[in-house]
Amino acid sequence: MARKKEYNEDVVVEKAMNVFWRNGYEATSMQMLEKEMGINKFSIYSSFGNKHGLFLKSLQCYKNKVSVIFEKFKNATNGVDDIKQFFYDSVDLEIKDTTQKGCLVTNTYNEFCNSEDALIKSQMDDFMSNLKAIIIEKLETDTSKSEDTILKQANYLLLAKHGLAAATRVNTNQEIKDYIEMTFSNL
Repeated sequence: MARKKEYNEDVVVEKAMNVFWRNGYEATSMQMLEKEMGINKFSIYSSFGNKHGLFLKSLQCYKNKVSVIFEKFKNATNGVDDIKQFFYDSVDLEIKDTTQKGCLVTNTYNEFCNSEDALIKSQMDDFMSNLKAIIIEKLETDTSKSEDTILKQANYLLLAKHGLAAATRVNTNQEIKDYIEMTFSNL
């Protein structure tokens, strides 16, 4: 008879997410995961299959965590101001705990850009496509902009968001604020 789990799966997945967020997928060892999660390798393999399976669960946990700011962004109705607020909201999430700066999705996107892991690449591409679509929707509220300008600005803002996520790992709060303000002064 199988033993009953003596841990809350949601809790241990969030702990694993924090390890992956701080270190990245490749640099995270099973020993690090065991220590942080408070469970042994057998339990990890039993519940998640392997490190990759646990990482996929961690990405889902992160997406659930950021879904509140995405929903706020998606439902807002003030165009470019909404995009700017989304930048600020995402920074607030990314710097709350000084041990995990940056965006887990952006970090993963960068780490797996040359990987042959189709599943993770697909998830990252879907996430970025969704973000770009929302940005385009917000830019389209300004009817004076051409379709070409909107697409160029959406690409610019998506790249700026990547840069912002990376900057939160090393820059001061004032430098981050200046970055956001300058990004939007050019639109």
